[in-house]
Amino acid sequence: MEVAARRLVLKVGTSTLTAGAYALSADRLDALVAAIACCKRDGRDVVLVTSGAIVTGASRLGLKAPPRAMPDRQALAAVGQAILMHEYDRRFAGHGILVGQVLLTAGDFDHRRRYLNARNTLEALLRRGAVPIVNENDTVATEEIRIGENDTLSARVAALIDADLLCILSDVDGLYTGDPRKDPNATRITVVDRITRKLETFAAETGSLTGVGGMATKVRAARMATASGVEVVIAHGGDPDVVARVLAGEDAGTRFRAQATPLRGRRRWLALRTRVRGQLRIDAGAAAAVRDRGKSLLPSGITAVDGDFEAGDVVSILGPDGDEIGRGVSTYNREDLDRIKGRRSPEAAAILGVHVIEAVHRDNMVVEP
Repeated sequence: MEVAARRLVLKVGTSTLTAGAYALSADRLDALVAAIACCKRDGRDVVLVTSGAIVTGASRLGLKAPPRAMPDRQALAAVGQAILMHEYDRRFAGHGILVGQVLLTAGDFDHRRRYLNARNTLEALLRRGAVPIVNENDTVATEEIRIGENDTLSARVAALIDADLLCILSDVDGLYTGDPRKDPNATRITVVDRITRKLETFAAETGSLTGVGGMATKVRAARMATASGVEVVIAHGGDPDVVARVLAGEDAGTRFRAQATPLRGRRRWLALRTRVRGQLRIDAGAAAAVRDRGKSLLPSGITAVDGDFEAGDVVSILGPDGDEIGRGVSTYNREDLDRIKGRRSPEAAAILGVHVIEAVHRDNMVVEP
């Protein structure tokens, strides 16, 4: 059955763009651009999240492999981004389509004003019929402000613009029950209704793919996107017809269904943030209250406080087993929360000398499904 995707995000990795070699593949680029042009003719909005800048820069400079040092990789990205955009621009121009480059860092999602500005820029490009081409701003991003890999970036972009579909083009045709390169009995999973912790662990055991992100990062990206109401498909980027097949509803990869009740507004922004400033470990009773009953987190349920954060910073909320069950905006700084953790409200109020309210209010919290 045809997929009703008015707006989609395509993510293409380095291994797909290079066909496993060490330079851009003209055939792969031609097929990708033709597929996007076809989507545009059908009246769809398309955003392209692309990798490949660093390997393109290295290839142009005659290097056999990108160096590990951050300044060298940033220099290669600066060279490669210009080449990569030129290759896209001239191909899209042949279809009468304009492109616009959008370079993002983690801070563009962590700060709400920049988050909204990024969304407005992408919306403006789409309104004008252009194809936004998105990449991490590798020329300036340091380890402290990096998103890390483009699977995660594509999920954030898809949620940012309220996309209907995120298609992650990879060098495998979906999620398997084992590593298909090692296990001849591994079979492809066609549909995932709900991404569980077990499934994420399972994906991590299937091995890494070429490039920065492996299957585990793709499944985590799918979790992020589906929580925001975006359907996700992981498919093989080497098939020139794969985008058309996905949109036609064919069995062309692994499809992750969107959550029926997606995150909206401030809660979506909280879920898309790349950095948290601290961690709050809570007991089983508090975990049940915030996860199962939608309650605020009270100081009495906190067993441990870690990190260096101020009131208003985003913190991760960990259950008794150490797994993250959610994140939210802390009402107090780290020092104050450390003083009142495990205390009932009257005792906590006496310690701080103020009326004690929730450590994290439910309206400022997003909880794992």
